[in-house]
Amino acid sequence: MPDAQEQFSSLRKLGQLPGQAWRSLSYHAAAFNANSRNQMRGWRKAKVGYVVLSIGGPLPERSAPRRGFLQRQLPLPEPPLSMEALNERLRAIGDAENVTGVLFLFQGLEAGLATLQNLRKSIERLRAAGKESIVFTPYLDLRHYYAASAADRIYAPPGANFDVLGLQTEVMFLKDALQQVGVQVDVVQISPYKTAFDTFQHAEMTPEFREQLNWLLDDQYDLITRGMAEGRGLSMETLQGLINGAPHFAEEAVRLGLIDGVAYEDELPFVLAKPVDETSETNEEGGAAASKAAKANLKPWSQAERLLTERVRRREDGRFIGVISVEGLINMGVSRTPPIDLPIPFVGGEMAGEQTITTLLRRIERLEDMAALILHVDSGGGSALASDLIGREIERLSHKMPVLTYMGNIAASGGYYIAAQSQHIMSQESTTTGSIGVITLRPSTEALYDKLKVNRVLLKRGEHAGLFSDTAPMTDAERQIFWDGVMHSYGQFKEIVADGRKLALENLDEVCEGRVWTGRQARARQLVDSHGDFEDAIHQAAELAGMLHDDEHDVQVVNLAAKDSHPVIPQPYEAAQELQRFLSAEWLQALSARPLWLMPMQIKVH
Repeated sequence: MPDAQEQFSSLRKLGQLPGQAWRSLSYHAAAFNANSRNQMRGWRKAKVGYVVLSIGGPLPERSAPRRGFLQRQLPLPEPPLSMEALNERLRAIGDAENVTGVLFLFQGLEAGLATLQNLRKSIERLRAAGKESIVFTPYLDLRHYYAASAADRIYAPPGANFDVLGLQTEVMFLKDALQQVGVQVDVVQISPYKTAFDTFQHAEMTPEFREQLNWLLDDQYDLITRGMAEGRGLSMETLQGLINGAPHFAEEAVRLGLIDGVAYEDELPFVLAKPVDETSETNEEGGAAASKAAKANLKPWSQAERLLTERVRRREDGRFIGVISVEGLINMGVSRTPPIDLPIPFVGGEMAGEQTITTLLRRIERLEDMAALILHVDSGGGSALASDLIGREIERLSHKMPVLTYMGNIAASGGYYIAAQSQHIMSQESTTTGSIGVITLRPSTEALYDKLKVNRVLLKRGEHAGLFSDTAPMTDAERQIFWDGVMHSYGQFKEIVADGRKLALENLDEVCEGRVWTGRQARARQLVDSHGDFEDAIHQAAELAGMLHDDEHDVQVVNLAAKDSHPVIPQPYEAAQELQRFLSAEWLQALSARPLWLMPMQIKVH
């Protein structure tokens, strides 16, 4: 006779049968409809040569929530194309049997380095599906060329220059300039490697700041040039030599093997109709002569979408994977996303509000069909308190379901704090992460008011009532108070990292103290588990949740966003919930009405 736990599991499985039957019926209905549409396209001889996709802008990882009624009435710019939407299109193209490939039009890319790696991965995945990938771009700078080098072929107009010149970073130090206007900034930091406010407290770069920037530049330059070299079939030495000799004219870039051909955009239908070994030759006859040649069939996505043959994948599980994005400065209060980004520190850009995110996490905790959570983090940090409160909710949720953190272009400081309790952390090799440390600052405007002949008279009650005032520079006693706070927060931060990453607390300082790493460097120091793009993160989350996710099976992925920030009482851990469900089960209540022979305790045999 099965024991109580086996009966409980069997009844839970039995309760899922109707859902499984419905999913099977839905799959067969979808497959039938797809086959019918495919047959119609075959009768119509709907052949699609190259699908044209225009790629530009910041390429956010996830699609923005649908705008509300009032926002739709305003003359706001269209939301940018997201990697989520792009991957959906490329997957449909990869599945289609009537498509030759994709012509990418790259212009105006503003994405970060990790996002560019994601774009490269998407192109590589398309090529693995047997589709040709062509890039046309008038821009051959580092950002555009790095992404384009993942494609089969690259074309540029005659006037383009190969302007991949390398990497550089510039830091402006404002200490002396601020003193000219009577402003002094006091900074308390865990170590010289926590450099967030060095620009305010120093007149020149410290050795630690220079060391950190150099190891970041070294690794990023290696990643970028290695990707370009592999994509173009060149050695690293050759590629780096060509960069050192740049800029190069477009025709010279063809000769050097950096691009495959020179053409205007209107000539591409003729160029792509030629065999591959002929396309590197420049068309000297121009458009008039070319008009008599064969033309490749090019269709924009808006036209090609309804012509693609389809493939239906099974969903064996009725559960889904949820996605929450934490983007921008982490702060107390509610999140905000301005319709138009303003390049003003602490004013422009997205704000990840602790109240909004914790409320959302508590709500999704109640979703029984959610199998795993992907926490998408693209944040350089912010408030230590806000990060801790969000991190606590992540820790609680991880007791109920797998939580995977996917790091975007940056997940540092507070952005790493909230990720540390995840079961798995994934980043791109070029993601900026780490910065496990604490820093604080307090400006003093006393000299400024003196210059302006403004007399400020302050009255206070309480010894430290002016602790956060900008009246005067820090006293030694005040600096000690700030230092004690920094040390306390840093100790808490390290404990979270040690617990979440299963690392020895006493060995953390050498990778912490504010040091910033690339994703590749962080993985070597056990701060990150794996590298990949968001599609890889979905696959990993499905594996953690025991869901099938392969070429024949699909899982549902749902972006979760809070519509409001009304308080939600946190639920207890899953263990208590499962016990409550177990005790309230109908079959157990029926058994409780009968005599039972139970041992007063379990006897362990040693």
